[in-house]
Amino acid sequence: MASVGTVVKRVLLGRQVSSAHLEHTLLPKVLALPVFSSDPLSSVAYATEEMMLVLVTAGAAALSLMLPLAGVIVLILAIVVTSYRQTVRAYPRGGGSYIVARENLGTIPGLVAAAAIQIGYVVTAAVSVTAGAVAVTSAAPSLAEHRLLVAMIFILVIALANLRGVRESGTLFAVPTYGFVVWVYVTILAGFVQCLDGCPRADTADIPLEVHAGLGIFLVLRAATQGASALTGVEAIADGVQAFRRPQGRNAAATLAVLGFMSATLFLGVTALARLLEVRVGEALESSSSVLSQIGETVFGRGLMFFALQTFTALILIVAANTAYQDFPRLSAILAGDRFMPGQFKNRGDRLVFSNGVVVLSGLAALLVWIYDAQLSKLIPLYLVGVFTAFTLSQAGMVRRWVKVKEGRWRRNAAINAVGAATTGTVLLVAVITRFTQGAWMVIVAVPIIVTGFLMVSRHYERVRRDLTANRV
Repeated sequence: MASVGTVVKRVLLGRQVSSAHLEHTLLPKVLALPVFSSDPLSSVAYATEEMMLVLVTAGAAALSLMLPLAGVIVLILAIVVTSYRQTVRAYPRGGGSYIVARENLGTIPGLVAAAAIQIGYVVTAAVSVTAGAVAVTSAAPSLAEHRLLVAMIFILVIALANLRGVRESGTLFAVPTYGFVVWVYVTILAGFVQCLDGCPRADTADIPLEVHAGLGIFLVLRAATQGASALTGVEAIADGVQAFRRPQGRNAAATLAVLGFMSATLFLGVTALARLLEVRVGEALESSSSVLSQIGETVFGRGLMFFALQTFTALILIVAANTAYQDFPRLSAILAGDRFMPGQFKNRGDRLVFSNGVVVLSGLAALLVWIYDAQLSKLIPLYLVGVFTAFTLSQAGMVRRWVKVKEGRWRRNAAINAVGAATTGTVLLVAVITRFTQGAWMVIVAVPIIVTGFLMVSRHYERVRRDLTANRV
């Protein structure tokens, strides 16, 4: 007779699945997109606002730079997506930045990329559930004092969904992701149609903005860096290639192209409407709604369409954590296979997922949320440093690979990746400088500590190997 624990486990996670069923868990592109792209697509909800919050410190005139900066960010996005499309074809076993950097730049750069992106995944999970908790408690103020508990519940729910299996979590999270994309496109189209006869103005349009800083090159770079949060999560597909249906590299590359198109057009559309509708944000407007919310209210009024937009925005902010839940365990398994993490991370659970990685990620995300008391403004500064470190090392690694193998149009491809490495490296440098005291220093300190941990695990396995060899002799 089954124990109580076994019964509870089967109720929560479902019946045990045979390893022979693994091929049937591979994802078609239509499910892979929401599984691996909910994080970058969710950034549409706040990337424009992050950029505007910097620009408004130089006054209303500085907002004229919104569209040029958005164009630059989309160009960076295009370069990064193009690079990762090359990566998933060249390295179909997955691993993204870690594999590219390790095989082309060396072990230490590879481990730095792995540590950086693992930190990025933990922060992604923490930020996503916190953003979801903020959205829920904003809609239900009576829950405001329980925001930390709400965030913890979200972590538990997403963890359980992922422990049930990749296809199951993909099906569950597809509706919020596609619903958000469709509703934002509808909002953008409706806004542009209204502007044909003269754009409506947001309620905040006439609020004066005080000048707190000069419009110098440093402020412009900082605004571009803040807006570059639209790129977070692009790495995920490259890490999760093995979850795709075959041919895996081709399907992953196609999904990356769709992600790039959606992210670029949604980000440009929201930014353009924010400018046309004269939306305002800033410290003086703390009680005002988000940029996307103001756009929705201006375009639709406070009717059903507006509340649908708000609902899907809240949902995608929550499920954006799923990107981290898919890739943290997969990258951990790859690192374990290379003996840089404990071998237990290679093990698949009853539902053929890397369950140890899911559990560890949940614990780390919950710890981060608890330490920062579910305060979104305190978690955001941790976001970009790890992600752009991985981007930069990956692009530099691809340059080295093209020069080494000299395949196809290798000179053109190497040039694209070189421009990408220089661009993402610049964004990384600005992010480190502008966010150092806001929390970026912790990521800078954590990366070498984690790399040291990887090397210690590797040395342990090497000692065990030598001992076993000596005993056999």
